[in-house]
Amino acid sequence: MSAATTTAPMDAGPIVLEKTQIKSWKAPIALGVFAVISVILFIGLPREGTSSFRFTEPGDAIKLSVLTVPTHATGVIVAIICVLLAATSWYLVWRVGKSPLWLAIVFVAVFMFGFLTWAAAGHTVPFTGLLLGSVSLSVPLVFGALGGVISERGGVVNVAIEGQLLAGAFAAAVIASATRNVFAGLIGAMVAGVLVSFILGAFAIKYLVDQVIVGVVLNVLVTGLTSFLFSQVLSANPTVLNAPPRLGRFPIPLLSDIPIIGPVLFNQSLIVYLMYIAIFAVWFGLFHTRWGLRLRSVGEHPRAADTVGINVTGTRFWNVSLAGAVAGLGGAYFTLVSAPGFGKEMTAGAGFIALAAVIFGRWDPIRATLAALLFGFASYLQTTLGIIGSPVPSEFMLMLPYLVTIFAVAGLVGVSRAPAADGKPYIK
Repeated sequence: MSAATTTAPMDAGPIVLEKTQIKSWKAPIALGVFAVISVILFIGLPREGTSSFRFTEPGDAIKLSVLTVPTHATGVIVAIICVLLAATSWYLVWRVGKSPLWLAIVFVAVFMFGFLTWAAAGHTVPFTGLLLGSVSLSVPLVFGALGGVISERGGVVNVAIEGQLLAGAFAAAVIASATRNVFAGLIGAMVAGVLVSFILGAFAIKYLVDQVIVGVVLNVLVTGLTSFLFSQVLSANPTVLNAPPRLGRFPIPLLSDIPIIGPVLFNQSLIVYLMYIAIFAVWFGLFHTRWGLRLRSVGEHPRAADTVGINVTGTRFWNVSLAGAVAGLGGAYFTLVSAPGFGKEMTAGAGFIALAAVIFGRWDPIRATLAALLFGFASYLQTTLGIIGSPVPSEFMLMLPYLVTIFAVAGLVGVSRAPAADGKPYIK
């Protein structure tokens, strides 16, 4: 009996393995849909008159002229550009296999300019105020997204971001009110976030319970617990337990005088400046330190990390706790900056939008931050359009942040890969 063998001809040369390119049509389809919407709105439902954009406020040191554009003509030009960009996306996917991220960014910027021009016919859009409000609404989302990146890079799905934000907001309000010290409130918020993460880590890492189920249960638990304490404890004595001191704005000299970006980025509260530090620290630590290398290794291949002496369980547990501290600090923004005190379910789903930002940002801290800023912009846009008297129905405006979230995650992410061991318990 002889075994049949297959051999290549001696003169056939080296065998070349052709790499198959996976084509993702999500971005072209999404851009195509919005290109059609731009044609319907800006050409099919035209608005006459002019639209203005104000880039500086009366108290700014440097003044910029108001930009005024013809509403209908600008809408037509924007619709044509959107159609061309969508067609370019389709062509690139057909020829190359993927649509570049910059193309989607340019499309979004052009479409939003056209939409604001169309909605603000006969009115003036306070552009600096729009950006300032967007950043303010994005702060908790950014902290939550950073916490999600840290946790999921280590292999633990962090669905409990909502609970961590809410626990941080509650603890910051109570502790800052009782001590009359905002710094004590910030520390208390971080501790509260760590406690929620401690429970997540104990069940998901130690007892191998499904991480998504634990996260959902924790969100429900924190929501119920804080609502009960608010009704039974805080409401009974609000002046002592729910009247925290405020964190005011601290303008950075010279930088805060830069037109547009100065008031938006450099005339903010302490928590926003801590956010800048956190973004850089997580990015640098994740990709340029031994801590980040170990964290990513237990999230990608925990068995290989274990063989070289890394404590997989301990690394995951402590980094999930760190993620909770970061998210808890974002929760403090609700009660120490954004609102005068704690209210029931005041996070209003911000944790889930932060989780979407993690996915949209492909588990990268910088991209996740940009995604959080996009969602914050969509949230504040409804307020701005309401002020200028937009013809868009108010019911649609209330849905806008969540529609943008769905569009971004389902339409623009394309083919993305989570850390290989994300959500998978490690059994040594």
